[in-house]
Amino acid sequence: MTAQRGRDLLLKVDADGDGGFVTVAGLRTRTLVFNAQTIDITDIASAGQWRELLDGGGIRRCAISGAGIFKDQASDAAIRQCFFDGTIRDWQVTIPDFGRIEGPFQIASLEFGARHDAELTFDIALESAGAMGFTAI
Repeated sequence: MTAQRGRDLLLKVDADGDGGFVTVAGLRTRTLVFNAQTIDITDIASAGQWRELLDGGGIRRCAISGAGIFKDQASDAAIRQCFFDGTIRDWQVTIPDFGRIEGPFQIASLEFGARHDAELTFDIALESAGAMGFTAI
């Protein structure tokens, strides 16, 4: 894969639960993280006492974070409402020349910040709340 523009990594939300995805605000930075917990099944009979792991075991999770500015009142209101309601919504992350990750997420953190001579910014963190789907692009 060749170098990609960071702005092409898109984060979208199904804000009202009707299946229509909209791009989230004006994100300037975005991060997507996958983690898989391992299950150690090493015992006295393990070859050479090397650690063994359970194939396919453990808990998988996906986390998304981003920072930016709200582009309009509608995106601000949608994100804010999802947070205060504790709503789990479907989100999409498009990674250029790789694919699209889609699944349910809950907003774990929503922060606002501002300097006296600059725009209002926000930081958002999402945690997966179910199975993720992957579609190659």
